[in-house]
Amino acid sequence: PDWKQDGECTVAEMAQYKTELKAMIDHLRVFPSIYCWVPFNEGWGQHDTNNVLKWVKEYDPSRLVNGPSGWTDRGFGDMKDAHIYPGPGMFPTMPDRVSVLGEFGGLGLPVANHLWKDQGNWGYRTYKTREELRDNYRQLVFRLRPLIGRGLSAAVYTQTTDVEVEVNGLMTYDREVIKFDVPELAAWHKTLYGPPPVITELLATSEKDAQRWRHTTTRPADGWEKTDFDASAWAEGPAGFGTKGTPGVVIRTEWKTPDVWIRRDFDLKAAPTGDVAVRLHHDEDAEVYINGVLAARVQGYVTQYVEVPLTPAGKAALRPGRNVIAVHCRQTGGGQSIDAGLVEVK
Repeated sequence: PDWKQDGECTVAEMAQYKTELKAMIDHLRVFPSIYCWVPFNEGWGQHDTNNVLKWVKEYDPSRLVNGPSGWTDRGFGDMKDAHIYPGPGMFPTMPDRVSVLGEFGGLGLPVANHLWKDQGNWGYRTYKTREELRDNYRQLVFRLRPLIGRGLSAAVYTQTTDVEVEVNGLMTYDREVIKFDVPELAAWHKTLYGPPPVITELLATSEKDAQRWRHTTTRPADGWEKTDFDASAWAEGPAGFGTKGTPGVVIRTEWKTPDVWIRRDFDLKAAPTGDVAVRLHHDEDAEVYINGVLAARVQGYVTQYVEVPLTPAGKAALRPGRNVIAVHCRQTGGGQSIDAGLVEVK
């Protein structure tokens, strides 16, 4: 949110807030694990923003002070903090402040007999199986790594454990069940602590320059995703496809029906040796095929381009010379879009 003004508080209310904030700092400042103070989270009680942040910085100059975490930033604080669900994403880098992702993820999995609330619980995205949760969490970590190379300084996953209503923890509410394979989780996380990745574009999206695709909104014949399919009767036009005003994408060809199928040829000099991801803007669900092989599947929508790792079979389908990428996107309401490209991540 972008609030034009801070909340209004009386002089007595502001004095009480500062009294309690000072007491909290005094109580906790002896713990070296605390590296940062966060006076405001998501606008709750946000008032007189920069003066409060400056006071905290002066009162404890040994620690960083976060700007309003995930809400309206007023230009002060050691960090500019975004909350993006499921994300990940970031603010552009700045010369005098760091860009952080204060909250992201929120992938939910309710585990029977380990819930505070059996019905009506939720996550920002909720899955039915551990396999679904695992695959989507792996995608989040994969997408997070390229942001390091773009200047992201920190990220905080939501969240360590389930809470009363939310089931988006790495562990259940009672801490009895870990929803992931711990060594596998550690291996994914380890990639975030190495050097920033080198990203090579294999197939451009239409973020900057329009890329032309064959497209149809009429359900095609079986085999539409395969290399030998004749799509010459399909229309041809520039991506992205969708409705104007959809956040985070330039729409160049209108698409406003429930389904669209798009495909294009591209050449590779050699098969990639690193990880390969489809760089994608989707609103909503989409399936991506490489040379007829299902290479990625996504659900929901995004508000900026994301990298989604190809399945092992999808990567193996890439070959020197001619290749075909084919995408089916289905939309149910609100804005809609589809655009895609490919990148190699080493």
